[in-house]
Amino acid sequence: MEIIHAVHVLVKSLLIVLLWSDCEGRDSELDYVTCGSLVKLLNTRHNVRLHSHDVKYGSGSGQQSVTGVENADDANSYWQIRGKPNLPCQRGAAIKCGQAIRITHMKTGRNLHTHHFSSPLSNNQEVSAFGENGEGDDLDVWAVQCDGTYWERDEAVRFKHVGTDAFLSVTGEQYGHPIRGQREVHGMSSPNQHNWWRSMEGVFIQPNMEPLHHDEL
Repeated sequence: MEIIHAVHVLVKSLLIVLLWSDCEGRDSELDYVTCGSLVKLLNTRHNVRLHSHDVKYGSGSGQQSVTGVENADDANSYWQIRGKPNLPCQRGAAIKCGQAIRITHMKTGRNLHTHHFSSPLSNNQEVSAFGENGEGDDLDVWAVQCDGTYWERDEAVRFKHVGTDAFLSVTGEQYGHPIRGQREVHGMSSPNQHNWWRSMEGVFIQPNMEPLHHDEL
């Protein structure tokens, strides 16, 4: 009987260890930014969140403007993380360092975009929101630059534009009317302290534990 009791104790101990390991594994998976997540992105140098709205630039491309705002509660600062136009990512899959993605503005359905127009305040490269219903062109694609294997939620990362090699940046210039106090967001040619971003508030899609379905983004 003592042997049977000892076996029962051992089995219970193993089950506890296995269950703890499973929970730990799931928690670690949720430490990453995943495909389909809705996030706010904070520029860590200037403490502003990436933002857009249905306000067009008065110069340059005339496309929808992209700015930085200090207000953490503004719903116009939510962006969805998606795959490339011809290479969608699986919903809930962790985004890899170096992976090419699209960053789509939730409210207007336009993609974070840059091109060889000058930005209105700093004369760097203009960053805009472009496309309709999440579909634009090849200049909507950015590569996530980070140190490990996957983009970690509490990690500062850079976004390098695939088409022009510009880094998504803020250097502090402020707009006047009609978006008074908002900061210019632009592209810069080199990595520096102005182009670090961290994921903040959001809805982070959990990894899909079921067989693959038609849920690619």
